[in-house]
Amino acid sequence: MNTQDRSRKSPPVTPLPADRALDAYFLEARSKILDVAAILDRVGRGAGSVGADARLARVRAALEVLLDPSGGRAERIQQIFSLDYDPTWERPQPR
Repeated sequence: MNTQDRSRKSPPVTPLPADRALDAYFLEARSKILDVAAILDRVGRGAGSVGADARLARVRAALEVLLDPSGGRAERIQQIFSLDYDPTWERPQPR
């Protein structure tokens, strides 16, 4: 990418009106929520206990974020599932 390409500004993104966004994404959201419910049902039916498992705690925390109407849900959920930054991580080397 040359300098001229980087200096061009993209037009501002205009969000869809709420009713159109719901029309466009309702079935996809429904499907994904059903998938999560089915996974949790499978875990719940399984033998043993995973109540102390940190992964399940993260799933529960993410579900709580989904119910919070204040916005920024995707970013907050990404943070729940992300590892904390470790300055000692090695940078990947090209092959």
